[in-house]
Amino acid sequence: MDKKTKIILSIVTLLVAAVVGFLIYTLREKMLESQQMLELAEMDKREMENEYEQFAMQYNEMMTQINNDSLVQQLEIEQKRTEELLEELRRVKSSDAAEIMRLKKELATLREVLRSYVLQIDSLNRMNEALTQENTNLKTQNEQARQHISNLSSQNESLSDKVAIASQLDATGIYAEGRNKKGKAAKKIKDVKKFVIGFNIARNVTTATGIRSLYVRITTPTGDVLSKGGTFAYENRQLEYSIRKDIEYTGEEQSVVVYWDVAEALSAGNYRVDIFADGHNIGTTHFNFDK
Repeated sequence: MDKKTKIILSIVTLLVAAVVGFLIYTLREKMLESQQMLELAEMDKREMENEYEQFAMQYNEMMTQINNDSLVQQLEIEQKRTEELLEELRRVKSSDAAEIMRLKKELATLREVLRSYVLQIDSLNRMNEALTQENTNLKTQNEQARQHISNLSSQNESLSDKVAIASQLDATGIYAEGRNKKGKAAKKIKDVKKFVIGFNIARNVTTATGIRSLYVRITTPTGDVLSKGGTFAYENRQLEYSIRKDIEYTGEEQSVVVYWDVAEALSAGNYRVDIFADGHNIGTTHFNFDK
């Protein structure tokens, strides 16, 4: 083999090694990205399972506190439906985004149903309390009225925990889009200068009114969070957020729009938006960009 042939073989060997090295590095990066997205999806699924379990227990507790057979039967039906959806969720893989989204919508519906029953039972208790107050004026029923008030106090204390669940805010109609420097919708990631995220905070007569802090978290296709360093408390730890928005919540539905100015190079792919309030994930959506 002459010297020229040896040189050519050496160059080819180096090129092959470089290509193999690049392919290995790319594969590792893809595996890391997939793992990060899977961990976030698994965390979301665990929170949903916890909420389904809480709802099922709430129905069971409420049935022990009322003597209305018709209402008990309705609660049993809703409890069974909740348990069936919980079993569906447990069988679903965290990577099945479409099925997870469907079960999250079912969860929001269940929360509304639970709220209605909490309000209904609370209304019945208030009516009983009013009747008891009238009976206290009768000496012959004085002791009976005191005992009844004591029982109602215990029931109301237990219901306060259920109201806390029912008072959780919900973000509905979530949308997210990228806009170019002219403020128009951009399809390609290289043209995006600003993210626009909008949603509605649903009407909720059971929650407290006043100033509420909303945290919007934007996760890139690589699993990174677009953030300026701010954090908030979630499940006994601190999470980075992209945007914080304080609103004056009145209990009625209101629209919210927030913006994120893009100041770094971003990759094409699937982006995720999570909205948090009062330590809960109240809404999630995804949006995609081409190169």
